[in-house]
Amino acid sequence: MTAPLRVVVADDQALVRTGFRMILTADGIDVVAEAADGHEAVDAVRRTRPDVVLMDIRMPDLDGLEATRRILTGAAGEPRVIILTTFDLDHLVYGALSAGASGFLLKDVTPEHLTAAVRLVRTGDALLAPAITRRLVERHARRDAETATVHRDLATLTPRELDVLRHLAQGLSNAELAARLHLAETTVKTHVTRVLGKLQLRDRVQAVVAAYETGLVSPGEQRPAP
Repeated sequence: MTAPLRVVVADDQALVRTGFRMILTADGIDVVAEAADGHEAVDAVRRTRPDVVLMDIRMPDLDGLEATRRILTGAAGEPRVIILTTFDLDHLVYGALSAGASGFLLKDVTPEHLTAAVRLVRTGDALLAPAITRRLVERHARRDAETATVHRDLATLTPRELDVLRHLAQGLSNAELAARLHLAETTVKTHVTRVLGKLQLRDRVQAVVAAYETGLVSPGEQRPAP
């Protein structure tokens, strides 16, 4: 049998934590710990080793952005982090995605969407549609030498892999990439996997961030054809 999905809920509002716990538990998902601030979230993750963390981005003392960085820096068996926010394109969400979060949800998410999102990121997929991520990154990306080093050297990629990464930054799906590049979809999946592996990126969301932050793609450029 598949092991139950284990989740930590971090939010400074007790009512929000209780509501999320009830929704997740009713759907067979184990909430193994709750946290009211970033410090408690980091401690809870280290203590319980969950699969997924629901992380409020605005919390006292230590916010969700810094907590995400600490959780996802160098630890074995890192969980997937979903950022919770009341702001659709909050600049802090961009920072969290850059730090390694797998996506974000608005706090008015439906119960069905919440449980589906938790299950989705556990599989290793990214929660956000790449097109939404691209819009977020275009608004907040700042290209400089310090930021670019975060995603390693693009010279490790082959010309075809660079091309795939450019198209990923447009928000294209694998099927759309295959059509655009005249490749089989299975071949595209192989190229995407290699790009993520070589650049040590978690998912497609991180690939979009990397494409902009390294200067491979500039805001406003490389838009998909209508």
